[in-house]
Order: sequence, then C-alpha cells, then structure tokens
Amino acid sequence: MRQMMKKTVSTMRRTMVAAALVSIAASPVYAGEVKIGVLNGLTGPIPDLSAVILEAELAAAAYINANGGMWGGDTLVLASGDSGCDAKAGVDAANKIVNVEQVSIIVGPICSGATIGATQAVTIPAGVVNISPSATSPAITGLDDNDLVFRVCPSDAYQGVTIAKLARSMGYSKLATTYANDDYNAGLHDVFVKAFKELGGTITGDQMHEANKASYRSELATLSSGGPEALALFAYYNGSGITIMRQSLENSFFSKFIGGDGMLAQEVIDEIGADNLGDTVFTKGTADAGSSNFKTFAGLFDRPSDPYTAQAWDAVMIAALALESAGSATRDLIAHVRSVANAPGVEVGPGDWAKAKALLAAGKDINYQGIAGENEFDANGDVAGIYGKSVVKDGKWAETLID
Repeated sequence: MRQMMKKTVSTMRRTMVAAALVSIAASPVYAGEVKIGVLNGLTGPIPDLSAVILEAELAAAAYINANGGMWGGDTLVLASGDSGCDAKAGVDAANKIVNVEQVSIIVGPICSGATIGATQAVTIPAGVVNISPSATSPAITGLDDNDLVFRVCPSDAYQGVTIAKLARSMGYSKLATTYANDDYNAGLHDVFVKAFKELGGTITGDQMHEANKASYRSELATLSSGGPEALALFAYYNGSGITIMRQSLENSFFSKFIGGDGMLAQEVIDEIGADNLGDTVFTKGTADAGSSNFKTFAGLFDRPSDPYTAQAWDAVMIAALALESAGSATRDLIAHVRSVANAPGVEVGPGDWAKAKALLAAGKDINYQGIAGENEFDANGDVAGIYGKSVVKDGKWAETLID
C-alpha cells in the first residue's frame, strides 16, 4: 500500500505539471508576453525526474516575472513540448514549438537522444538556440550545430571517467556492464569502459540491451559468469533499470550496482527496497550544496537537490537573460547567450534577476554564476561542472561531492 501511495503521488505530480504546461502552451502569446520553449520528457523512461525539472523551470519563470519580468515588464511565458526522451518524439515536439509556437530560444530537450534528433532536424536549420539542462551524451559536443547547441550540464565524456575512478576507489577490479540502446546510456557506457580498463580494471562481460523488456534474466545469467564483483548499469530507471536490478537480486546474479544519473529516482528505492541497495552507488552532475548560489536556490525552490533542477533553473535564467540582453524576441541570440554567461562582466546569480536587468539596461556586461557551476561555455557550448555520488540513506538518495 505504501508503494502504491507513493506511485499515486508521483503520478499526480506529473499530471499537475503537465496540465500547467499544456495550459501555458495552448495559450496564444499576447502583447506584453515573451515566449521561451521548454522541451521535457513527462512521458518515456524518466517521467518523475522530468516532472521535477519542469517544476524548476516553471518556478524560474515565475521568479523572473515576480522580479520585474522581461524588458519593460513583459511577462515570460513557457511553451511546452514533450520529447518523451525519444529522437522522433523530440523532432515532433521541436517542430511544434519552433514553427507553431514561434519561440525565440529553447530550454531542453532534457535527454540526449531527443536533443540530437530535435537539434539536427529542426532547431539548427531554423537558427534557434537550445540550452539543455541535462543532455549529457559526448556526441552532442561534436554536433555540426553552428554554435546553436549549449548545455549547462557536463558531458558524459567526464562522467564516464568519474564513474570509472569511483569504481576503482571502491575496490572494484572486475565488473560486468550492461547498457540500454540509446544515445545517453551507450555514450556513457563507452567512456566508462575505456576509462575503467585504462585504470587497470577488467570488464568480465559487456552487453547492450533493449528497453522495456519483461525479462533480462538470460542476459544477466551470462553477465554474472566470469566472477564480476558488481554490475555497472547504464539505463533509465523506468525503461529497463528497475527490472534489471530486481531480476538481478531475485536470481542472485548481482547484489551490487554502480552507474549514472538515469537511475537516480525515488522510484528505484520504492520498488527495489532500501535494504537491498546498501551497495549501490549512482553519480550525476550536481551543484555544491555549500555554495551561496545553491543556498539562494534552496530558498527559491523546494527540491533543490533533485537531479538537474539546479541546471534547469540556470538554463531558464540564461535563456531569459540572453533575450533581455537582445532587447527583443529575436532568434539571433548566440552572442547574447555567451555574453551573459561568460566572463568578463559583473557577476550575478540565480536570485539576481532584478540586478541583472538593471546592469543590462545600463549597458553593463554581466557574468551569470550558476547554481551548478560557473557556466562558462567553451567553444562547443559545453561546461565543466561538478559530480556527486548518491547512496541510499534513511530511505532516500543522499549525495556527496566527488573530489
């Protein structure tokens, strides 16, 4: 009953956020309104994570509107699209918000496959800037994007190495790996395997898998041979991850797991049980909870430590600041994105909208300092970022920074 109640609350949360965004997207833009697109994933493999990311984006827009709004007091409006964390759905959603909603800039998509699909097919040809809060595939770095694709989360080119170093520091020398057949998980897996081997580790078995299968027992039986000490699992929790973990435990294939942020959802604990997750560690791009910008964010949003909520706030702020700097609802925003986020300039943070507006109005340069890091975009639109590791404590994920 307790698990059923938690699932009901989770579903209600997603439904409420979806209803709010549908209402926003369905409304025409009137004089005095400025529209930014948001591409998320309320359907697909990570609906609960996506719902909270959306809440952070809505909260950022509400904060901006409560502190002077856009330009002379215009209202910031979010136009929503649901990518479902799928390349084709991402293209369809991007087509709608670019060609029907006529947005100037997009926050998202949140998943790598949807980001690659939507940007290549729609937003790059249309000349629309994307700022993703959470699309981490290394493949995004090398996109032929005309400098239109940015992200405020670090690439998995770094996270894969971080997980490999973490595994070795935990004493693992022999691991089996399995990864879902999508851009995010395949990319993270590839970097991890290379780094783990370079650090002296051995991969005893390695298999790609398809999401949403009823059983992975055959694959897990094969992977468990060869003496692996744990399973490196690269999957979305609602796509294949929970099923793989449950069947691993039920059949004594694996009891220890390590992996990335696609598995960091409360639903994993609710479904698998906290007592079964004592030897499980997952990582994600994160923010320093001790920083002044994080503390400011925690005063503005009620779930500041949830995956990628900090990055979602940062992405909305940078997109809105770029439009504020431009002074009109233009799509010619590349230079403005870089100028408001990168040095030099007066430093402004996640709670400094009114200050940033005044500085821009006075012709001053600003340098947005994000909750999740400095957000200094490199030539590829990437940022360095920070990583945290999460373990189960008192029935919830508890995170510490990785040195």
